Amino acid sequence: MSLPSSNAAPATLPTAPTERTPGVRWINRRPSRTSAVFLAMLPFVAALVLYAVASDLRLAANPADKLLPAFETIAAGFRRMALTPDPRTGDYLMWVDTAASVTRILAALAISTVLALVVGLVLGLLPMARATFAPFVSVVSMVPPLALLPILFILLGLGESAKITLIAIGITPFLIRDLAARVEELPREQTIKAETLGATSWQLALRVTLPQILPRLIDSVRLSLGPAWLFLIAAEAIASESGLGYRIFLVRRYLSMDVILPYVAWITLIAFLMDFALRLLQARAFPWFAGRAG
Repeated sequence: MSLPSSNAAPATLPTAPTERTPGVRWINRRPSRTSAVFLAMLPFVAALVLYAVASDLRLAANPADKLLPAFETIAAGFRRMALTPDPRTGDYLMWVDTAASVTRILAALAISTVLALVVGLVLGLLPMARATFAPFVSVVSMVPPLALLPILFILLGLGESAKITLIAIGITPFLIRDLAARVEELPREQTIKAETLGATSWQLALRVTLPQILPRLIDSVRLSLGPAWLFLIAAEAIASESGLGYRIFLVRRYLSMDVILPYVAWITLIAFLMDFALRLLQARAFPWFAGRAG
């Protein structure tokens, strides 16, 4: 029997992926705080640069072009709407429009949140209620809310009720379905343990389920902000005498992009601030949930 030669190369074992492996390196690389801020600002800066170049090209070809006004023209439009009193009414139109729109959307969000909390809890906790009303809620959620706008104007008139109702109809079914699903996802063991300790249905709902779904409800409301603003702008564009959507559709006939663009940017900023406020509320009121989500 021959022994292996001492000059033979030793067998090599497979090595674990190192930091130099391209796939692992890019997956595991995380930006620092400074880099994250820079990367977050990069798309915004690129968009502004692209707009400036496109605006310069159009204005060079046609100085009277209104489609892509220069930043100076946009700033002048903002000052005219936000910082200069209206000659006819004496109001600062941008702030009047903002107050009207924010009041409507906050009222609709409050109504939708309360309804979703109550109905979502009932559907998620009670099998009989779920079997009875869950299919109805699912069908209602498929109805295009904007298709109901003429009906709402006929039934409720052209006042604030129709606009607030449209927003509520548009987002409440989604909130109900999402919250009911979150209730059903809670571990069944929690309910069994609470029942073993003698908890009633009210105690199960208020002391076991409610604290766990409130932060999830905040997430659902955050996801509903975009559709809520969409329904608000649509309602204001059709029948209103004030509001951000009303003003945008009023000046569009004059191609006043120097007013439309600041209004669009302002709506986006308000929506972002509302989302930030909800995230801050969630982090402060439910740190356990925010930490787990993070």
